[in-house]
Amino acid sequence: MQFQQLRYFATLAEVRHFTHAAEALHVAQPSLSQQIRALERELGAELFHRARGNITLTDAGEALLPLARQILADTETARREVEEVVQLRRGRVRLGAPPSLCASLVPDVLRAYHARYPGIELVVDEGGSQDLVRTLAAGGLDLALIITPLAVGAPALATTELLREDLVVVSAPTAPPPARRRALRVTDLEGLPMVMFRRGYDLREITTAACRAAGFEPAFTVEGGEMDAVLGFVRAGLGLAVVPGMVAARSGLRVTPFEGTRMRRTIAVAHRKDVAPPRAARELRAVLLEHLGVREGDE
Repeated sequence: MQFQQLRYFATLAEVRHFTHAAEALHVAQPSLSQQIRALERELGAELFHRARGNITLTDAGEALLPLARQILADTETARREVEEVVQLRRGRVRLGAPPSLCASLVPDVLRAYHARYPGIELVVDEGGSQDLVRTLAAGGLDLALIITPLAVGAPALATTELLREDLVVVSAPTAPPPARRRALRVTDLEGLPMVMFRRGYDLREITTAACRAAGFEPAFTVEGGEMDAVLGFVRAGLGLAVVPGMVAARSGLRVTPFEGTRMRRTIAVAHRKDVAPPRAARELRAVLLEHLGVREGDE
């Protein structure tokens, strides 16, 4: 049984005239008759009583008609559903991002994307870069904003560099400045009380690695928090923290930069190499690159 045969059958059942049905279907009448006969042979029953100028449904035709109409309606619904997804009227994108970017870059990008594709559902997974890499590799995300370079042994991901961001030191405005100079060296952090992120945060790894490269272990007064918690602990005077410049600018805390560009992080957008992202995710990636003024190949 073919979809076309059901369409011919339903049209003929409605107009009850071979010539008029053929005209409505934009096919030749012999072709319509052949398809109806083929359908009847396949079903093993006549569907129409044929008399000159009088075509009526048989009992078999009466039984088939509501089913044929339902199949045709379901097929049209399926066509529209797929068309809406293809044309980005519906769908879903799963984006992973570190909390620091969820508080700075991500809202502006999602606002621009939602204005362009309001029917697409946006699902954001907030977490540390290492956690996001694992979730992305496992198929739990379509795209992720991560910190590069990837760790040794990381899953195969396709990455595009978006920006390089300076890291700065934040401290409570009511506490003494971390140094007399306007800018810090990493060695100035030795012995100072620090608030540290939980394990799995790229900022934790970057900070501890820089301190060890400078020849000392950082001293933690509080550790294990997310971004909001870390900023709250700093605001309470429990210590200082190393955070991205975009976050520091909105924190209300004292901001002290590092000398030169010794503390920076590189942010990239990533997806799995072995699976192409769905179109809605590809469009989100395009909006992200457009927002940051990144052109393909610049990385």
